[in-house]
Amino acid sequence: MKIEQKKWTTENGWKTLSSNLSAESPELVLVFGGNTLLKDKARFDEVRSWYPQSHIISASTAGEIIKTEVSDDTLVLTAIKFAQTALQFAEVSITQAEESEMVGKKLAQALPKEELVHVMIFSDGLFVNGTTLVKGLLSELPKEVSVTGGLVGDGTRFKETLVGLDKMPEQKKLVCVGFYGSSIKIGYGSLGGWDSFGISRTITKSKGNVLYELDEKPALALYKEYLGELAKDLPASGLLFPLSLKVKTDIGGEVEVVRTILAVDEKAQSMTFAGDMPEGTVARSMKANFDRLVDGASGAAGMSIESLGQGKAELAILISCIGRKLVLKERIEEEIEAVQEKIGPQATIIGFYSYGEISPTTPTERQCQLHNQTMTITTFREE
Repeated sequence: MKIEQKKWTTENGWKTLSSNLSAESPELVLVFGGNTLLKDKARFDEVRSWYPQSHIISASTAGEIIKTEVSDDTLVLTAIKFAQTALQFAEVSITQAEESEMVGKKLAQALPKEELVHVMIFSDGLFVNGTTLVKGLLSELPKEVSVTGGLVGDGTRFKETLVGLDKMPEQKKLVCVGFYGSSIKIGYGSLGGWDSFGISRTITKSKGNVLYELDEKPALALYKEYLGELAKDLPASGLLFPLSLKVKTDIGGEVEVVRTILAVDEKAQSMTFAGDMPEGTVARSMKANFDRLVDGASGAAGMSIESLGQGKAELAILISCIGRKLVLKERIEEEIEAVQEKIGPQATIIGFYSYGEISPTTPTERQCQLHNQTMTITTFREE
């Protein structure tokens, strides 16, 4: 695996941070950045001119990650040349959240299944129900295929999220890449670090990812009481106080997931979340613990190399929730440094802050879940 990394800033334009590519054409180029920059055709044309034969996946963010740096309104680029791994790509459009399961199925159906090892997805962050998207993906993929990825972001604006494959990125798009062959080894880990507090409440009225009532009371009004002065800054302030749910899995048992707000509807007194809010589920409020957030990032890194098997990671793609960034503030790079320390200096790091993360819950399982407020890490190496 050979990798090149570049970063674009307003002050310096493009700067190459590292490269061992030589004249080789990479199979995959990842470009993560702020909306305004991604919509600038000159930037895309520059990337295409450097990698004319490569597949380019671009995605908007709530913050860019490269090496151990976190920045806003920049572009970060990682070009990857695989030694023996084959890749396949698929993209679909979505118009409303109710189509999420269907588009998940379409993406999975578009990928050849023979020798498929892993699928990574980059999804629109505002028009997608991440829970049913995952359900659709898993229904059409072999059980031994793992899935990771995330819902892309738009800072704290929540106005438009952009995804592109080999062309200028657009709203309401989803792109996935399939990894093929026995040479590629992939690990994954996802952990939070938030503390539950307060009383538990039961979801008494919901539809998909829209929550209407908790304990038969209007959900938004109840949540505003809980937020106090911060209520005026919704939906962004809701990222600081997510909800913890215990949900049933398709393979039996329960798993704890975290849900954060994407939008509020004053008229309906409802809140839209990144994933399902099933009726009858018990929800509990959560708040940040600074040290535990950083420990969670380190723990996720440990999980990712545990499931990677023997040998060290060559590449790590980090997808961390915007809520963590809002809480950690000037300490945000501490969670990236904790990841680098755990996986080792030999691993190239690229990633972004998201509106939702997709990953199996433990290193030993393949069934993935939609998560919020986690650091989710996918590690890669080739044999």
